[in-house]
Amino acid sequence: MLQGKKIILGITGSIAAYKSAFLTRLLVREGAEVKIILTPYGKEFITPVTLATLSKNTVITDFFNHDDGSWNSHVDLGIWADALLIAPATANTMAKMANGIADNLLLTTYFSARCPVIIVPAMDLDMFRHPATLKNMELLRSYGNFIIEPTTGELASGLEGKGRMEEPEKIVEWLKDHFKKKSRFSGKRVLITAGPTHEKIDPVRFIGNYSSGKMGYAIAAAFANEGASVELVSGPVQISLNNPSVNIHKVTSAEEMNRSASALFPAMDIVVFAAAVADYKPEKQSLSKIRRTGNAMVINLVPNEDIAGKLGRQRLENQLLVGFALESENGETNAFKKLTEKNLDMIVLNNMNVPGAGFNVDTNKIIVIGKDNNQKEFELKSKDDVAKDIINEIFNLMINRSYA
Repeated sequence: MLQGKKIILGITGSIAAYKSAFLTRLLVREGAEVKIILTPYGKEFITPVTLATLSKNTVITDFFNHDDGSWNSHVDLGIWADALLIAPATANTMAKMANGIADNLLLTTYFSARCPVIIVPAMDLDMFRHPATLKNMELLRSYGNFIIEPTTGELASGLEGKGRMEEPEKIVEWLKDHFKKKSRFSGKRVLITAGPTHEKIDPVRFIGNYSSGKMGYAIAAAFANEGASVELVSGPVQISLNNPSVNIHKVTSAEEMNRSASALFPAMDIVVFAAAVADYKPEKQSLSKIRRTGNAMVINLVPNEDIAGKLGRQRLENQLLVGFALESENGETNAFKKLTEKNLDMIVLNNMNVPGAGFNVDTNKIIVIGKDNNQKEFELKSKDDVAKDIINEIFNLMINRSYA
């Protein structure tokens, strides 16, 4: 899967840079064309001569070649590559990537890259588990980057813990798997709804729920990373997603989400209703702030339109529809009833009584239910990994029903 692939290998200042020599050799052996960018501190750990010999390309270390004044264009490099692999990636480099600092050639190339970016951290265990490092990794993931987590073992400091750069063989296998999967949804148009809706009471108050939108955004990123063109209709969330294959439509109320999703729906191949849409809205909305009087107040609620149910009735031939159900009791029964009533192909059940699942957390535990009530249960995982499980089930459904 790497034959003819153009890969930039960025090497930063870590003792794990010695592994990059083996990584370069394996990439070339797999048929990849490898160009190496070595940071100034990276040169302290491994020489350009070694890497140039293994990659069969001149190693780039600076913006300019000081002998003749020629320029190494980070823009051209970012356009050229099929993948930017940064291995090892130090805490310092990840912090700069997360916060927009571009003070060397590798960083400017990162900010110019149009290709997938794969980050392979390497550092001591205390640096890795520091809140700043973990926050920067979370930011980098939200930008659409991939992170190959470090392993646990003996570190250069002599301590034992998580921080060892993943082995070159495993990194190459990850890349091969990535390029194999990237075409699974190529050409497919996917609509995803995500996040909560806010139903206005007056200019300063609303009815809403605790949905963070993390699950829907993770599904959008997973589809985009496998070649799909994604339309993401998002309620109000505090998440950023910077992926050229994801077009975000921001809405606030259920009515706005209904209009946006309905307009996009006819052109879609796959639709995932992951949003936590408010079932009801205030019958009347005050144009000015409602003042406190000390008396009881009654707000009359009226139902919002059922977006998934409406579009399920309007579905076109060969469209594939997936819903979500958050239940506190009789989960499987209620979820299957929802699947049937809304004319869906598959439904993802969340049990809000399971610790670590549901709203406003970074993990989830799901059961996937099909039209024939067949069920597949998954263990508690990060929402990024849950998203991959969900799109795997969608792909299997496409194959089984000849939607592909």
